[in-house]
Amino acid sequence: MIELGLHTDNWRTLSGSFATACEAAVRHGLESVEFAVIHGQYFITAMGYDPSVSLESNPRALRRYLDSKGLKVSQIDGSYPLMGPLGSSHGVPYVQQSIRFAAEIDCPMVDTVDGAFEIEGLSREEVFRITCDNYRQVLPWAKDYGVIVNVEPHGPYTTDVDFMRRLFGAFDSEHLRLNMDTGNVFIAGLDPVEYLRDLRAFVTHMHAKDVSHELAAALRGEETGIACSEVPVGGGANAENIARCIELLKGSGWSGAVSIECHGTDRNIGESVAFLRTLLGGGRGT
Repeated sequence: MIELGLHTDNWRTLSGSFATACEAAVRHGLESVEFAVIHGQYFITAMGYDPSVSLESNPRALRRYLDSKGLKVSQIDGSYPLMGPLGSSHGVPYVQQSIRFAAEIDCPMVDTVDGAFEIEGLSREEVFRITCDNYRQVLPWAKDYGVIVNVEPHGPYTTDVDFMRRLFGAFDSEHLRLNMDTGNVFIAGLDPVEYLRDLRAFVTHMHAKDVSHELAAALRGEETGIACSEVPVGGGANAENIARCIELLKGSGWSGAVSIECHGTDRNIGESVAFLRTLLGGGRGT
């Protein structure tokens, strides 16, 4: 079964709160939400102008709130870059605590990424070694808590299929998997369908993200990731690729959550939901 949800980060650029995002998910009949976490406190979040959740907050109170809305959490976005030395000092403890928090709220997955740029002064082989060291520290937590750690294509290393194959092969772990992101792969200049087909065996979650025609013309092949699209899913240059990715997943009997990533206006979310439900076959899931 494929379920449809949204990422609360869609409201970050709109200064929306976590509750605003959850209410939109309920209004559009979605099954799940995904949200980013903060390792500490952020005053903007506390004031209600950011849709992330602090790891210092009460996870059981959060779970009660989500239950009251009829929402599941498909994934926690614990995306401090895990590649490179800063991933060792900052990313590892951040992801470890994200795993603990995910288990507390019955969330099955935590998302991780690399950064936007190659790490200056380090060869790709050195980055790969450090990356493996970092995942080696978080995967025992994932196993103990029964949580999957996903890797999302978002930077120069994760949009490299060979790098990703090597990473998954280095561990051969059911707790290390892939969060497919259609928009990031596309803006990086790759074919999202080919990327998905190459790594299909590892996919446990997907971000449905389009890219405006203007942004694609200006930056495709120059960037490796975008936070969310300005246009609704199905309204940009990546629409056909998203449809083909959904077709590939359905045809292979995949089950999981597809999380909408676009600016969280009611029109954008509504059009994205309509487009994806058509592909999925209607209803809250298929």
